[in-house]
Amino acid sequence: MHAKKLQADVLLLLVAIIWGFAFVAQRLGLELLGPFGFNTLRFLLGALSLLPLLFFFKAPADHCHKRLFVSGLMAGGVLFAGASFQQAGLVYTTAGNAGFITGLYIIFVPLLGLWFGQQTNINTWIGGSLAVIGLYLLSFHQLTQVNQGDVLEICGALCWAAHVLLIAKLAPKVDNLRLAITQFLVCAALSALVALILETEQLTLHNALNSWAPIAYAGLISVGIAYTLQIVAQKHSPPAHAAIIMSLEAVAAAFGGWLILNEGFTLFGLLGCSLMLLGMLLSQLPSLYKRDKHHV
Repeated sequence: MHAKKLQADVLLLLVAIIWGFAFVAQRLGLELLGPFGFNTLRFLLGALSLLPLLFFFKAPADHCHKRLFVSGLMAGGVLFAGASFQQAGLVYTTAGNAGFITGLYIIFVPLLGLWFGQQTNINTWIGGSLAVIGLYLLSFHQLTQVNQGDVLEICGALCWAAHVLLIAKLAPKVDNLRLAITQFLVCAALSALVALILETEQLTLHNALNSWAPIAYAGLISVGIAYTLQIVAQKHSPPAHAAIIMSLEAVAAAFGGWLILNEGFTLFGLLGCSLMLLGMLLSQLPSLYKRDKHHV
């Protein structure tokens, strides 16, 4: 069990790194495409990239198409809601505010878990709190006053927390590969509907072809690989603990921005990264002891 949990933690750390660098790809992609058009293409590409694997990994004997469809519909709907609130909030607020508020799902996951009668150990609460402080320091130089965009970002953070909890419930019950493909297709379809209404001028073949590099990374790597690894890893990692590890995407995003986009990196940022890493390590400590099976 400890070996599986360690493997899950390594996968979640890889997910965080991939998602962090995806912020760079998304920023570059949005130079020509609207947010919903970009999401349509990235999630569609992510789903298509996984289809060949269906020939190598057969469905389990107890596979239920109806349960898979309902699970994919729920996961894809929540995934779309989180992405939509995040993008809508960016119209009114800064990227620094958006990054900080989105990262609050570190705390929202155990809070929502309590609502559903789940418990979280003290080390996870302390580790999550340290990660939030670190996240604030990482975004400190960009943080501005609160506005309506920040409210939308809070709604988005709640959606991301709900997605983490939902995946934790669904992953052990359905085939992970088929769940990933289904949720990606649902998210792509919903994004396409909005893009066709709001972004008709930007959603052109010319813009898509000229954005092939960021679409390829965001679709094949961030969606096709990372979101699928998230589902696989969360079979053996409590949601609140998984959220802390995945929050390190903010660290990877800051490093990617510095490395690729020549964005600044402050002393506050380095201190924030250190606190987030400390929070992750502290949240690991409960694994040395016997866990309550109802812990988040």
